[in-house]
Amino acid sequence: MLRVAVVGSGPSGCYTAQSLVQLDSQVRVDVLDRLPCPYGLVRYGVAPDHEKIKSLQNNLRAILEHDRIRFLGGVQAGPGGVPVARLREIYHAVVYCVGAATDRRLGIPGEDLPGSWSATQFVAWYSAHPDAVDDRFLRDARSAVVIGVGNVAVDVTRMLARGLAELSPTDMPQAALTALAASRVTEIHMVGRRGPSQARFTTKELRELGTLPKTDVTVDPAEVAPDPGYTDPSALPAPQRRNVEALRGWAGAPPGGAPRRIRLRFFLRPVALLADGDHVGAVRFERTAPDGRGGVTGTGRYEDIEAQLVLRSVGYRGVPLEGLPFDTTTGTVPNLAGRVLREGIVTPGQYVAGWIKRGPTGVIGTNRPCAKETATSVLEDAPSLALKDVPQDSLTALRAAGTDPVEWLGWQSIERAEAELGASLGRGVVKLADWQSLLNAAHHNVLQ
Repeated sequence: MLRVAVVGSGPSGCYTAQSLVQLDSQVRVDVLDRLPCPYGLVRYGVAPDHEKIKSLQNNLRAILEHDRIRFLGGVQAGPGGVPVARLREIYHAVVYCVGAATDRRLGIPGEDLPGSWSATQFVAWYSAHPDAVDDRFLRDARSAVVIGVGNVAVDVTRMLARGLAELSPTDMPQAALTALAASRVTEIHMVGRRGPSQARFTTKELRELGTLPKTDVTVDPAEVAPDPGYTDPSALPAPQRRNVEALRGWAGAPPGGAPRRIRLRFFLRPVALLADGDHVGAVRFERTAPDGRGGVTGTGRYEDIEAQLVLRSVGYRGVPLEGLPFDTTTGTVPNLAGRVLREGIVTPGQYVAGWIKRGPTGVIGTNRPCAKETATSVLEDAPSLALKDVPQDSLTALRAAGTDPVEWLGWQSIERAEAELGASLGRGVVKLADWQSLLNAAHHNVLQ
């Protein structure tokens, strides 16, 4: 029987495990995760008010409850946990599905000023990621700038404009709910360096901004006019054409005098964050113009936009993993159909799937064919992989390596604790937001 470890329990990890057991009835899979909770970015990246997308957890749950798949949380692969070399001894094959763990940076002066954050840090805070820090994101903030025009940028913009009534029914942690409900941010600029026809948000996400209570959405017609695709969208692909149609609706409507305003800005490239004392106070942008080749060029004209909170949302990037080769240009592990390549040569027993394999592209469903390709590679290699002797009891071996995995019963205990916390606060399920609370819940309730 082939024993496989899948490192990472987000969509790519779950789909890889599912493909393995579906394609071969003699495979057993342990899905390992550094966190005591499964589901990866579905739990810690999807906005709390997007219940339909979050319900994907039910599909992933069904995968992890398969009788030949076992979830083991709280298992760090690499430094501070189980050495990668030891994992290779415990399992016939190890598949890394660890995503893209960091953000791209702007590389401009002032980026590290207090009040300047990656959007991912902000998302982690309101999603109760146990590594997140509550560093008073909204402290004294009246105006916010979100740099980027993708779906994550839309999510954080929407969260900044939400009120208590809309956020209270979500599973957002209580501290984040309280802070967002008390926010004094009334002006939110979402800014892209290119034109609206090149924005990466989806129309459904974009239009959601127009449904927010007590919030106006504005577009300056003069600012979007240089985009040929905006002026004449007939040749655009359907998704971009729908985006332009939504933006045109806002461009032609006068502000309604709502207490909050979201301003969608285009053809502005950030060049510096400006300090106000020891805190960010504004972002300096250079006005750009289409270069005729799909990009933009600077015009030498500048604009400063006031902001006490700056969130950059310009993409994710993979990070090197202990014991694995890494391509610094693409932020991925070199691979051939998921097989890890070392200087062009396949490394037996090591595989990748998801963003660390192909880069941070696609939607959640894109992980399915990616995972299946990797799983197929594992099973094609199975005859040679199975020749290696591995421990019959991988859980005992992991414990001997110095880790104390959170099993599925422990995760169910965390779920019960979060339901109990929500009930005590007069809300639905409310996430536990720190490591100690999660581990206490995982171990305490299991013992009862």
